[in-house]
Amino acid sequence: MLTAELIRRKRDGLELSDSEISQLVAGIADGSVTDAQVGALAMAIVWRGMSPAERVALTGAMTRSGDVLDWSPSGLSGPILDKHSTGGVGDKVSLLLAPILAACGAYVPMISGRGLGHTGGTLDKLESIPGYDVTPSTDRLRTVVARAGCAIIGQTARLAPADRRLYGIRDATGTVESIPLIVGSILSKKLAAGLDALVMDVKCGSGAQFPDLDRARELAQAIVEVAVGNGMPTVALLTDMNQVLGRTAGNGVEVRESIDHLTGAAHDERLIEVTLALCAEVLVLGGLHADVSSGRAAAVAALDSGRAAERFAAMVSELGGPADLLEAPSRHLADAPVILTVDPLTSGVVSSIDVRAVGIAIVNLGGGRAREDDAVDHSVGLTEVAGLGERVEPGGRPLALVHARDDESGRQAAHAVRAAFVVGEAPASIPGPVIEVQRTV
Repeated sequence: MLTAELIRRKRDGLELSDSEISQLVAGIADGSVTDAQVGALAMAIVWRGMSPAERVALTGAMTRSGDVLDWSPSGLSGPILDKHSTGGVGDKVSLLLAPILAACGAYVPMISGRGLGHTGGTLDKLESIPGYDVTPSTDRLRTVVARAGCAIIGQTARLAPADRRLYGIRDATGTVESIPLIVGSILSKKLAAGLDALVMDVKCGSGAQFPDLDRARELAQAIVEVAVGNGMPTVALLTDMNQVLGRTAGNGVEVRESIDHLTGAAHDERLIEVTLALCAEVLVLGGLHADVSSGRAAAVAALDSGRAAERFAAMVSELGGPADLLEAPSRHLADAPVILTVDPLTSGVVSSIDVRAVGIAIVNLGGGRAREDDAVDHSVGLTEVAGLGERVEPGGRPLALVHARDDESGRQAAHAVRAAFVVGEAPASIPGPVIEVQRTV
């Protein structure tokens, strides 16, 4: 059937068959479906949605559009595990979780993405590390995973190529916030990575793709349903994104904060709690621990002992980064030339934060992309970001520090960040970092 006819059928709310979905996905992968048609199809899916059967078929077809890794010839001694997040502001959990899992006996081939909209991308963070290769060959990926236990990389041309193309077009066409497309994008990469089990971090709150709890819960349930429908055991956690996760947001500044957590120089309770909760769930799912309590204890021990830091250092070195990154991060991570203090207008307690606005401020600094072909400045971002319930005051505890490429962009970012914070009375309640767990469909 003609591509335009299939798009028209989806636009009109009709359900596509497995073979029709496979035809569209094959065309996206080989280029016979044009960019305009891909954008139109994505918008039709946003408008009309997809049935559960269509979601399973879309994800499976996107997975099969390229290579699917088989780890059995590698002779690895533990399960192949991974985690994925729907994206947030300051979300550097992957940089902690992958080496923690590796230190617990798992192997983690983490296929990550770049920033989408106001949310930061793990690959953008890692590209702030000089020499780090985010697109190694499949053979090199296998070697790094075997030696370091983990490798955080991007999609190669041969892994889920249909998603690789669709991913960029979604960001440019206002079709990011679609549950079927999000599920297909996430899970096609994970299924192609040959995982034994997956844990999902679904964000909810003002900085999430889906601020509403019911909508975020729908996404979590859809991910579990589609993953299980394609044969991969999966648990999804709903976590809070009503404040920046950790104390930094940007690229290089988040790598530095992650290193500080791995080495024990920093300890943000919310960041650590989300990381440990995700680790515990997937360690159980992968068969390394019998229950969440013992899985959590193992993750804590891996972090506190320094074994996770060793795995991170090994991963960076194996992928071409500096061998002394953990010992001398300031030697390798670029500093922005301008640092501005963002003072509140009055003293008080942070009662709410428009986290999406904070993310957009970082994009406008150059730390993200307004277009898919924009370059990213890895040095810009925010540090010392205040959290909900914290007291701030002019000349004292600031809302944040802005790291900028020049004075003008710094002033604009400071204005945007200040406008994103409401300072007054203490909030009636502050959501915990983990809201709920979806273990079954």
